[in-house]
Amino acid sequence: MTKKVNISTDPGADAQSVSQAVAIKLKAHRKEQKFSLDELSRRAGISKGMLVEMEKGLANPSIAILCKVAAALGVSVADIVNVASPPAVHLIEQKDIPTLWTGPKGGTARLLAGTSGPDMIEMWRWEMQPGEVFKALSHPNGTHELFHVEQGELRIAVGETELVVSAGSSAVARTDVPHLYANDGESKLVFTMTVVELHQ
Repeated sequence: MTKKVNISTDPGADAQSVSQAVAIKLKAHRKEQKFSLDELSRRAGISKGMLVEMEKGLANPSIAILCKVAAALGVSVADIVNVASPPAVHLIEQKDIPTLWTGPKGGTARLLAGTSGPDMIEMWRWEMQPGEVFKALSHPNGTHELFHVEQGELRIAVGETELVVSAGSSAVARTDVPHLYANDGESKLVFTMTVVELHQ
């Protein structure tokens, strides 16, 4: 049975609680795969020092770093931050939903739920304040993201292509190239995003 990390912060898991969950899960997955820190560092393309800090619960890794480590281990980000669970039906309480990005003006990205990897689906809720931008690296080949804007306008840039998604509209993007999300408007942007990553 997977060890559950009790997280008491409301309305969601804070950075310290997420770091503790990452420390426990990362070490467990690395040992299960029989990877040394050096090997995982090489596979993920991040420094050994960062991995050491993550396993000690001292790091606050970015979404990009979590994605790299998850891909190198053949698991999902949800597996590492402890919101995935194997039972057929599993409740994730509001207090256990991690915030994995905080913007310079207070925007947030919260991983609402996710399946176990390597084939995985993640559901996110984003809030971005005016002027905030999130830049993402390429995801694995064939990754798609589905968006629905609840409030404001979302600008998505994928490679050389840009589009603006207004409130009430949805969009689909293939995100195996560098991409970004931005709030160029004057009011708060709220959108949900589903990430689908299927390994062929």
